[in-house]
Parts: sequence; structure tokens; C-alpha cells
Amino acid sequence: MSTISTSNFRKGIKILIDGKPYLMETCEFRKPGKGQAIYKTRLRNLLDNTLIDRTYKSGDSVEEADVREGRGSFLFKDKNSFVFMDSNTYEQHSLTPEAIGEGNKFLVEGTECGMLYWNDQLIGVMMPNHMVLEVTYTEQAARGNTATNVQKPATVETGATVTVPAFINTGDKIRVDMRTGEYLERMKG
Repeated sequence: MSTISTSNFRKGIKILIDGKPYLMETCEFRKPGKGQAIYKTRLRNLLDNTLIDRTYKSGDSVEEADVREGRGSFLFKDKNSFVFMDSNTYEQHSLTPEAIGEGNKFLVEGTECGMLYWNDQLIGVMMPNHMVLEVTYTEQAARGNTATNVQKPATVETGATVTVPAFINTGDKIRVDMRTGEYLERMKG
């Protein structure tokens, strides 16, 4: 395995800590008045999605994780897992809802996504930032309620609930931010 020196630290690199792959989400360089420079990092465990903070001294090195990225699509939801297919090999892989994260509530069959492999095993997916979903149920807005920012719950085609403005009706298509689960806009047509 190759190693990565602190001078090559940057957001997005993948390293091994205690035999587990981590993604570097932030890296801050600090040079105090005296002594060695330090690198403050925030790392996300790619297996269980937890965050840790680590500090490294200038000149330290860490082992690079053998994590590769591929393309695939979401096929279907099983009892307690989500099944994805690799676009290159056509192999099917299962992931738990926890491995996918909050975005699993908005997955529609056929959704294209990035796939993360570690030791040739699927460990995570990188979903699109936004999805267009159809509203399957929402209450009618109260007549005459013209106050700004009136919000109401709406159920989308995947069964998830999204808070939407009062003017959204059943049958409308809306864009949802997959990272936060928030309504972004109503789609035309």
C-alpha cells in the first residue's frame, strides 16, 4: 500500500485508520509561532458513516485506502436492504439503509449513482444531489391563506414526507435536495 504525506493532505482523499477506510472531509493547516506545523482533519468512516477529528504533525504519513469509484443504478428495495447494479460488470450488490444515509428515503428505481468499493466490496453510494419526485398526497391549502411561507407536509412517490409550500398540490412534481430532504422548487409541466 502507498502512503500519503501530510503535505499532500486535501479534501477528498481516502486513508486507512485502524484498518478502516476514511474520507477526508476537511483539512486545516496551522503553523503556530513555535514548533511544528499541524494538520487538523475531519474524517468520515466510509463503513459506518461516523465522523472523527484527527490532528497530524508536519512530516507524518498515513496509509492510502484502496477505495475505487464506479457507476451504477438503484434496482429495488428488499426487506431490509437496497439492491444496486454496477453499470460495468452488471453485478448486483446490497446495502443497508444505514450505509446509504438519509437519502435512502428518496430513492426511485433506476436512479443513477456513484458507487464506492473497498476491497472489491460495495461500501457506499454517492447519490445525486437533487431528485425530481411526484407528490402523491398533500392537503389542499386553506382558502384565503395568503400569508408568506405557509408550509404543509406532502407525501412523495417513495413514501417519504417533505415539507412544501402551500401552493403545492397532489400530482405536482417537485425537486428535493437528497442531502437535507428539503423542498427546492416545483417543476414545470
